[in-house]
Amino acid sequence: MPPELSAVPSAVSGGGSDAPSQPARQEFTSSLDLEPGSSAGGIGDPVVMEPAPDPATVPPEPSFRQVLDELTRLPAQRPAPTAARFVLQFSTGETYTVEGTGLIGRRPSEQPGENYDLLISLNDQGRSISKTHLEFGQEGGVFWISDRYSANGTVVREPDRPPRLSAPGMRSRVARGSRVEIGEQFFVVS
Repeated sequence: MPPELSAVPSAVSGGGSDAPSQPARQEFTSSLDLEPGSSAGGIGDPVVMEPAPDPATVPPEPSFRQVLDELTRLPAQRPAPTAARFVLQFSTGETYTVEGTGLIGRRPSEQPGENYDLLISLNDQGRSISKTHLEFGQEGGVFWISDRYSANGTVVREPDRPPRLSAPGMRSRVARGSRVEIGEQFFVVS
């Protein structure tokens, strides 16, 4: 059996008014599942509608490019810590004070996409040093080298330690006072 609906007039038109008559407004409530003093929970409740926001005050939706740029934006760059200074004293008589990165060899050259602070060319008549023999740099105040797959390799001799071969392509820490042998030449890190 269908639920009974009761019409409850909410406004009654006045009888002697000159105002144009308006139809009486009616609200309907379902008598199903209602207990005295309870609400219908949606059916028959007045619907409150929010006004649409003013388009002038609503920010425009970001474009795909703007969203992508925001997601791929790099964080603010922190100032680089002051680099430690290392002095490289070569068996050939040259001395270099270094703070950043560099390459050492007979005629060192950067590969595409590489950027070094210093290129150190050494005179090696016996050609025991490769064209680009090794790379160097520092991280956290520690000096490091990396053999660039040289023909004669790179040996590190630290004070009070046995000599060790620097594995090609791998960074090796070098303490101050160490001797780094490259072919028939060497340099001391201080």
